[in-house]
Amino acid sequence: MTRIGKYHLALIGVAVLVLLMSLVRILSGQDDITSSGTFAAALQFAVPIGLAGLGGLWAERAGVVNIGLEGMMVLGTWFAGWAGYQWGPMAALAAGLLGGALGGLLHAIATVTFGVDHIISGVAINLLGPGITRFLSEVLYKEGTPAAEAGAGITSSPAIGKPWDISLPVLSDGPDLLGRLEATHWFLLSDVAGILRGLTHGVNPLAVLAVLLLPLTFFVLWRTAFGLRLRSVGENPWAAESLGVNVYLTKYVAVIISGAFAGLGGVFLVYGATKYVEGQTLGRGFIGLAAMIFGNWRPGGLAVGASLFGYADGLQVRSSGAITSFFLFGAVLLLIYLGLRVRHLTSAATPDKPALKQYTLMAVAAAGMVVLFWLWLTVDQLPNEFVYITPHVLTLLVLLVASQSLRMPKADGVSYRRGEQH
Repeated sequence: MTRIGKYHLALIGVAVLVLLMSLVRILSGQDDITSSGTFAAALQFAVPIGLAGLGGLWAERAGVVNIGLEGMMVLGTWFAGWAGYQWGPMAALAAGLLGGALGGLLHAIATVTFGVDHIISGVAINLLGPGITRFLSEVLYKEGTPAAEAGAGITSSPAIGKPWDISLPVLSDGPDLLGRLEATHWFLLSDVAGILRGLTHGVNPLAVLAVLLLPLTFFVLWRTAFGLRLRSVGENPWAAESLGVNVYLTKYVAVIISGAFAGLGGVFLVYGATKYVEGQTLGRGFIGLAAMIFGNWRPGGLAVGASLFGYADGLQVRSSGAITSFFLFGAVLLLIYLGLRVRHLTSAATPDKPALKQYTLMAVAAAGMVVLFWLWLTVDQLPNEFVYITPHVLTLLVLLVASQSLRMPKADGVSYRRGEQH
């Protein structure tokens, strides 16, 4: 399939998804499914997940497994809060990037230079991040310090000041045309208006930066000589070495950039809360890693994964009752899947899978569709405990499905030593 064909297919997929969401909204009566408030919240949740996942993508494309994204994000939040209250939001941005990059440097030293197992190093950073930040808070924010007088506590920094928001021209700047169209609740039109308004009105500048970093990452890694060298190190570092690539330096650069992106995700959280608060990452580094795996180690797939997890979180916050609409949405998706499989079986001269396996998959999908539809009809509102874990369950289910067709870089997690061919 050509690049233009893939682009058109992606647009068609988005259009079909919006159409299904509009249909589910009409059938369920849950307006929050496509409301601007839900999508604004989804953007707030998706950006730090996407930035953490982008950090994981850079490291793993160079062959370094980075499960220490959570710890690097924690470092980014603390340094952003510490610098932000003294010198403002721009200083918070620079310090958060630096804090995350320092975590990446530590991971690179352990894994690239000393050959420590990548998982062990990542776990150590996830433990060190909260420990280091608590120690620094107890030293710099204790009672009697200037920070404490400015409003700091052991678990939080002073306020950094409210960063500015932007509204994109035409769509959300000026008369609120999208808001009035959303309020009509018309089929499809109001849904599109709500989605656009939520994604363009009062947006944090870092959200715009995060969106721009996705195509920039694709261009750098897949369209430049540097990106080709970096990806070759992740596929076969010894072959890259034989062609003159400095494997150690490339891995260092990739992992430090990885940490900086995770730290940038931490800065976004500090911007949203206008200060550092202990524990504010809430596992987003791990979910970002899951989104990166779901996206098959590519920026486009990562964007889809982060959007999915962000939307689940945003809908949960906006309306616990709307979570039950996932049942209906899942039933409709399974119905579409069944239709596609039936069409494939009837049109294909030679099935690509054994008939028994095809029919088994279709039977499971049909049973799942019936169960989900029954749950939507009978369950009025999920208990709060189930509502809270919905994003995490969604993470596991998506990874379970996506893992059937994933291909990680061949040398991901492999310990490299110059001159030692594995």
